[in-house]
Amino acid sequence: MDGAGRFLRSLTRFGLAPKAPAFAGASSNAKMPAFAGASPRAEMPAFAGASASAGRAAYAGARGGARPVGKRIFPRARQRRRVGWGATLARIATLPGLGGVLVLAFLAGVGLYGAQRGGQYDAFVKVNGAPADIVARALGLGLDTVTITGQIELSETQILKGAGLNGLQSLPFLDADAVRARLMTMPLVKNVHVRKLLPSRLIIEINERTPYAVWQRDGAVSIVAADGAPIDEFRDARYTRLPFVVGEGANQRIDDYVALLEASGDLRAKVRAGVLVSKRRWTLTMTNGVDVLLPENDAASALRQLARLENESRILEKDIVSLDFRTPGRLFVRLTEEAAAARAAAHAPRKGAPK
Repeated sequence: MDGAGRFLRSLTRFGLAPKAPAFAGASSNAKMPAFAGASPRAEMPAFAGASASAGRAAYAGARGGARPVGKRIFPRARQRRRVGWGATLARIATLPGLGGVLVLAFLAGVGLYGAQRGGQYDAFVKVNGAPADIVARALGLGLDTVTITGQIELSETQILKGAGLNGLQSLPFLDADAVRARLMTMPLVKNVHVRKLLPSRLIIEINERTPYAVWQRDGAVSIVAADGAPIDEFRDARYTRLPFVVGEGANQRIDDYVALLEASGDLRAKVRAGVLVSKRRWTLTMTNGVDVLLPENDAASALRQLARLENESRILEKDIVSLDFRTPGRLFVRLTEEAAAARAAAHAPRKGAPK
């Protein structure tokens, strides 16, 4: 093998015996004399004047179509050319019909961006819904039916508004988790389940908090649950039937107030509210404005005494401002100003009367 990676083989193996060089005036077929020790079959290689093409052709034929001498027997590894994105896009754009589609898509994107920046897109969505919802509704997948179950105090209109449903959505693109999250922010909702039923039905199962009492504090009136947690502001006359408590911490002692109402018997219908004083005792405000001050301990016994006085003398119908039962075994009655003046005048000594 030489430095160029070529294999050296004897030409006699392929029937190409070397010939003696041709000199001026000599025949090209003349042979050189054999030297001592040389093989009688050895011949000199061909020099200028010999046919080189014939030798290469014979060599190639003898090798069975091998590569000519002077070229690489083993081919070089093919180098992969790097193709840039620009060339790739240019090749794609030359596909039949695709160039026009790309141009239309580009123009549509530019128009959509301009409409969004200018506010026209938002106005369009507000009136017609999102483009994806429009397509889904056209395919019969709109939100046509909403089934609501479990509601007691909430109306269907309040639930639909709280869920953010406006009739422009479509069922495939409606986020049920987002609908549930919005409904859970409503104070009256304790828990909710939202399910989608293809092709066009949404099911909402509501579990409401039960309004337990009305609580007033610092002028604000709220609806509270049995655990005292505020549910909603007092804005509905339906809640006037609930127990009404007033004062700081009264929402945490609603059960105590309800127990007093149950112990009052027939007086319950005449009790308007219970005011928690210093978080220790109750003062009952009657429907006619009379205040009944109950002791901190054994308030039920004081209520039974009040019920007896009411049955015997209709004491709550008198011209009084308050009844104070805080001192055990004693009752203090405060009269109205008119009644107090009349009482004072009745007990004042008359002129000319003997002292």
